[in-house]
Amino acid sequence: MKILLVLITSMMMASSGINVDNGKFPAATLKNLDGEMIKVEDITSKHKKTIISFWASWCKPCKSEMDAIAEYYEEWQEDYDVEFIAITIDNARGLAKVPAIVTSKGWNYTFLSDPNQELQQALNFQTIPQTFVVDRESNIIYAHNGYTPGDELELEKVLKD
Repeated sequence: MKILLVLITSMMMASSGINVDNGKFPAATLKNLDGEMIKVEDITSKHKKTIISFWASWCKPCKSEMDAIAEYYEEWQEDYDVEFIAITIDNARGLAKVPAIVTSKGWNYTFLSDPNQELQQALNFQTIPQTFVVDRESNIIYAHNGYTPGDELELEKVLKD
């Protein structure tokens, strides 16, 4: 039975176009808020480091994390050549609220959506916000879940190294 479950899961991941490799952020193509398909690795390969945070419109800690990072983001872009990708796991109904939230908050991040949570499942995490830092070769160099005020300072230490 376990073998069958593993086989079915593997086939689902293969059919979703998500490639999981140990220590690497999975190759994935997701939609941006305009409905365009974007390859995550096309973004990560252009920067020394990329912060990738999974969030949802209903998640207060997620929004607190992105508000906190917003205070430092322009400086981080200049100092560390970093990009921030916010991947919403909202379903279709929640996704409809995302553009208004982004506009009202004034966030200048790259927003992508994972409405079927395929990438979340491939990375095997449950709690959001779930934040990763990857290098330009998509190696995961940092992973953290949840948000507590001050976590952004720990994130900056990772960016400096």
